[in-house]
Amino acid sequence: MKKNSGIFYAKILLFGEYSLMCDSMALSVPYTHFKGELSFINDEKYTDQEFAAESNRSLDGFYHFLKEQQDHGSLLFDIDLKKFKSDIDQGLYFESTIPQGFGLGSSGALVAAIYEKYAVNRINHTVQLSKEQFLELKSVFAQMESFFHGISSGMDPLNCYMRNPLLIKSDHHIQPVGIPREFSKNGGIFLINTGKPGKTGPLVSRFFDWCKNDQFLHKVRNEMIPLTNASIEAILKGEIGEFFRNLKMLSGFLLQHLKPMVPEQFLDVWKKGLDTETYYLKLCGSGGGGFLLGFSENLEAARAMLNEQNVEIIPISKFH
Repeated sequence: MKKNSGIFYAKILLFGEYSLMCDSMALSVPYTHFKGELSFINDEKYTDQEFAAESNRSLDGFYHFLKEQQDHGSLLFDIDLKKFKSDIDQGLYFESTIPQGFGLGSSGALVAAIYEKYAVNRINHTVQLSKEQFLELKSVFAQMESFFHGISSGMDPLNCYMRNPLLIKSDHHIQPVGIPREFSKNGGIFLINTGKPGKTGPLVSRFFDWCKNDQFLHKVRNEMIPLTNASIEAILKGEIGEFFRNLKMLSGFLLQHLKPMVPEQFLDVWKKGLDTETYYLKLCGSGGGGFLLGFSENLEAARAMLNEQNVEIIPISKFH
């Protein structure tokens, strides 16, 4: 992918939502349909002035968050906060088409943009980074994005910053990867717009509360994580049969055990895909709204069945 400096794309976490927080593997890919970049309100461009002003206010809050971390000696990287604040005062904002609260990394793209522009001695986004550099970036981005969500793995900003599909393994080894295109003749990946944004912070907090229950944590570690890892390994190897077998079980697990994260009006839609084996749905991000992520071995059959339920799909990738 061409790496346009200053432009940051949305991301889609194909696998690893929630389980990543319990050390599963994760697979994240850039989604170039949506993107964002830093700009200034006084630039002579046509934009939503109300959106720009709200973004500018949010950046000011972000500045104070970083300044407090710096003053306490806990900021994990060097940043030119004086320049950042000066630009904010001059109308800096994040011009973005990435919908907020839809699991596509809107805050991740913003964090990546701020890091690239204002970090001192930053780690450049090349694919030749060492394991230590990837982990350092992930830690820095987790700290930065915690301003928006309370808790962050750092993966969203990392994927937006690197602009490459990224695989994170359970031993915290992060690497760029390629996903085979010759995977399924008629299959593909799609999004479903639930029509409302989700709220990441409260849902992540709820998941951590559930993990305090030994029985739930046991299910996460012994069912959810192995299914997540197996799905990732199969898609990277191009093993379609194995991929969809694991994906079906993972989709069923999410529906049963993370049901509150699935918008209520889509519960039957989710279940019908499982029952008919026509498509399988997953959370796209934290859930609660935003987009749902779908996979099918026959994209047109999935589209037709979902149309019957008055649900439109947005194809994002075909497997051939």
